[in-house]
Amino acid sequence: MAAKLKKGDKVVVLAGKDKGKQGEILSVSPKTGKAIVDGINIAIRHVKQSQSAQGGRQPKAMPIDLSNLAYLDADGKATRVGFKMDGDKKVRFAKTTGDVIDA
Repeated sequence: MAAKLKKGDKVVVLAGKDKGKQGEILSVSPKTGKAIVDGINIAIRHVKQSQSAQGGRQPKAMPIDLSNLAYLDADGKATRVGFKMDGDKKVRFAKTTGDVIDA
């Protein structure tokens, strides 16, 4: 199945502790169905000090399920993503406005 959300997409969180927050997708893991979003689902990780890096408590963005994310269209509203053929090319489009996402 083709990925409806990709790296670089602006998304909004639909459920969980960060509901309503917006961010940009940094990476997507289609195998697990999760994505890492900038500034969303932050956890504190304890890092041991080494010669090259300072130790301590470091914030880290953790993966969030793709089903809890929605694409932000040009109006800044959450929308579902669909696929359609544009000539001989398959493109993603926003279901609310019908605008093509990746031209």
